[in-house]
Amino acid sequence: MSGGRAARSVEAVFREDRGRLLALLAARFGDLDLAEEVVSDAVETALERWPVDGVPDKPLAWLLTVARRKALDRIRRDRAHAARLAELRVESDRAAAAPAEPGFDDIPDERLRLFFTCCHPALPEEARTALMLRFLAGLTTPEVARAFLVPTATMAQRIVRAKRKIREARIPFRVPGPDELPDRLPGVLRAVYLVFTEGYAASSGDDLLRPGLADEAVRLARILHALLPREREVTGLLALLLLTDARRAARVDPAGNQVLLEDQDRALWDADLIAEGQGLVVAALTGPGAGPYAVQAAIAALHDEAACFDATDWPQIAALYDVLLRIEPSPLVALNRAVAVAMRDGPEAGLVLLEELSGAAELRRYPLLHAARADLLRRLGRTEEAAAAYRAALALAGNEPERATFRRKLTALTGC
Repeated sequence: MSGGRAARSVEAVFREDRGRLLALLAARFGDLDLAEEVVSDAVETALERWPVDGVPDKPLAWLLTVARRKALDRIRRDRAHAARLAELRVESDRAAAAPAEPGFDDIPDERLRLFFTCCHPALPEEARTALMLRFLAGLTTPEVARAFLVPTATMAQRIVRAKRKIREARIPFRVPGPDELPDRLPGVLRAVYLVFTEGYAASSGDDLLRPGLADEAVRLARILHALLPREREVTGLLALLLLTDARRAARVDPAGNQVLLEDQDRALWDADLIAEGQGLVVAALTGPGAGPYAVQAAIAALHDEAACFDATDWPQIAALYDVLLRIEPSPLVALNRAVAVAMRDGPEAGLVLLEELSGAAELRRYPLLHAARADLLRRLGRTEEAAAAYRAALALAGNEPERATFRRKLTALTGC
C-alpha cells in the first residue's frame, strides 16, 4: 500500500473515533495527558507500519492495542507511575504477548465517562466544556479558544490546569450516580451543544459547516438520550440538534455560499430528522417546568413546520423566547428574542430591543448582533447606519461564507 493511501486510512480512522479511543485510554489509565500522548504515538506507528503491512481488518482495535502497550511501557519506565501500575494490576509482559484486541465494535463506549469526568464540580466551569471540546470533539486548542473568545495561550493554560486537577485530585472516570446528575448533567449538555454549534457555523475557516462536528454532537446526544431517557433536557437537546441539523443540506449552495433561512429550499430539509425531532419535543415538553433546551427545540420545530419563511409563526416564536428569557436570561437569548419581536411587530420594535443590548460585553464582538441591527436599519431606510453595521459584522465574522454574505448585503445596500 502506498504511504499516501495509508496516511489517509489513518486519518479517516482517527478522525472518526478519536474521542472514543481517548476515552477508553483515559478510563483505563486515569490520565488524559498519557492517553493523548500514546494515541499520538500509536498513530505514528500506524503511519510507519500500515504502508508495509497493509491496513488491518480492525484498524481502530489495532490503534487501541498499540496505544495501550505504549502506555504500559511509559508507566513501567516512569518510577513516579509505579504505584499506578500496581493499582491497575497490569503485567506489561502479559500485555506485550496478548493477542490483538477484539473488534472495536465489541469494546464498550467510554465517552460518557470522560464527559462526566470533565464536568466534575471540582473543575472550574469554563474549563469543563473546554476539556470536552478538546478531547471528545477533537477541536484544537486554538479552536476551543475561539469558541470561548479568549487568547489561545489563555485556553492552553486552562486545559493544562484542568488536566492536572483531574490527575492530582484522582477524579474518577465514571458516570455519576443519580444523586450527582443534577449538578453534572448541565455541563455535559452545554458541551454537546457547543460542539454542535461549531459544526453548524464554524468559528473560522473557508467553510460555513463542519459536518463531522455536527455529526459527532448528534451522535453524543443520542448516546446521552439512550443512557438517560427520562431526563427531559437530554431529550430536549437531542430534539434541538435534530431539528436544526435537518436544514443542513439547504444552508449552503453548490459553491459553498451561505444560504440564509429565508432563502432556503425547504424541499432539501430532512423530513425524517424533522419528524423524529418533533416527537422528541413533545416528550421534552410533557410535564411541568420545561428546560431551556426543550424550549429552544420547540422554537426550532416551529421554523421547520413552516411551509415557507412568510408562513413562520413569529408570534408563537416570540412568546417562546419570552419563556426562554425567563428561565435562561442571557444577552444571546435577548438578541434572538429581539429578532423575533421585529418579525412580529416590525423593525422599529426590534431595533429598540437591540439598542438596549448594544452595551452587553458578551455581544460586543458577536457579528450577528451587528448583522441584525444592519438588517433592521436597512428595512427602516437608514442606509448609512445600516452600512456601518454591516461593516462591523464583516470585520467580526469568523468564517469566509459569513463574510461573503455580509459583503453581498453591503454591496446591495451601497452599490459598491
